Amino acid sequence: MKCEHCTRKECSKKTKTDDQESLSADAPSPAQENGEKCDTSKHKVLVVSVCPQSLPYFAAKFNLSVTEASRRLCGFLKSLGVHYVFDTTIAADFSILESQKEFVRRYRQHSEEERTLPMLTSACPGWVRYAERVLGRPITAHLCTAKSPQQVMGSLVKDYFARQQNLSPEKIFHVIVAPCYDKKLEALQEGSLPTLHGSRGTDCVLTSGEIAQIMEQGDLSVKDAAIDTLFGDLKEDKVTRHDGASSDGHLAHIFRHAAKELFNEDVEEVTYRALRNKDFQEVTLEKNGEVVLRFAVAYGFRNIQNMILKLKKGKFPYHFVEVLACAGGCLNGRGQAQTPEGHADKALLRQMEGIYADIPVRRPESSAHVQGLYQEWLEGINSPKAREVLHTTYQSQERGAHSLDIKW
Repeated sequence: MKCEHCTRKECSKKTKTDDQESLSADAPSPAQENGEKCDTSKHKVLVVSVCPQSLPYFAAKFNLSVTEASRRLCGFLKSLGVHYVFDTTIAADFSILESQKEFVRRYRQHSEEERTLPMLTSACPGWVRYAERVLGRPITAHLCTAKSPQQVMGSLVKDYFARQQNLSPEKIFHVIVAPCYDKKLEALQEGSLPTLHGSRGTDCVLTSGEIAQIMEQGDLSVKDAAIDTLFGDLKEDKVTRHDGASSDGHLAHIFRHAAKELFNEDVEEVTYRALRNKDFQEVTLEKNGEVVLRFAVAYGFRNIQNMILKLKKGKFPYHFVEVLACAGGCLNGRGQAQTPEGHADKALLRQMEGIYADIPVRRPESSAHVQGLYQEWLEGINSPKAREVLHTTYQSQERGAHSLDIKW
């Protein structure tokens, strides 16, 4: 990101005619002729963070492996002047780990008097906005308070990374590449933490499809580059994901953690059972012939509305639900895998699902970097700073509590 003078200078160069191209490269720009000087104090460090669900789209779109796609995307972005390109998987690590702890706490506190369950995930901004603006309380009381990966990534970049680079948060312009448009709204609604000095964690969101359009209009013969990390010159040596078929996999990780923490059961394989449709599936844990954990995924607003109706009637048997606004999950976000007519590209989506399934799974607990950040950045796992940085609260509009007749 450059100052206004630099931008006008570059625009002047790009609008030269062929005859002007032959003139001296040292010819002054209009701004220089007016006696203006470059204000380097207004230059910003440009950081782009890429969601893992976006990479299969680029791999399928350009016929590359997912590792090749990540390196090609990183190289292309850096050819445009981006200084750092990060993977948001580390932010999802924090979101999942905090969600795991919260579920166990809610499970132990749940009673007829204090109904803390079911816990509903909060990583999808489309679903969270619907809950806040339409459903209101008591539904928002069931939302997990752990921040979404995008929100956590904003704090990692504008707080932790900024400190490592001796930069103030406002000196960084942070862009997220994501599979859906709702992430743009999430960025606009983000509150600013005191540690960010009034700066938003995410300044801009571009969808995977928008980035692909820029790539198709640009030069794809750029030099590939490895994804950066938040830790000095260390690079990401391979692409990993969490254990979800098309998402960050909150259900699978929280289910395993709860089974071990609450019932001392080790669960290796999480088995899903489709019920109403493929976007509403359940996972259960039995002990001594009794179901002690009952989890579900609910993708798409039709399934969400059915879930809410049952929840309000007191006929909802689940302890936890992974809720996503997009049918088919994050891979099917409207910002990617769409035909020119705006419909889902089913063939491309199937290809993306296969690519995503082949990415190695990494459990959040296994990340030494995350454990180190809890101590170095957040002053401990259960510290007040960890609570402030990694958790949020929700706004409710009571007038919308009965507005379940909206047609989606």
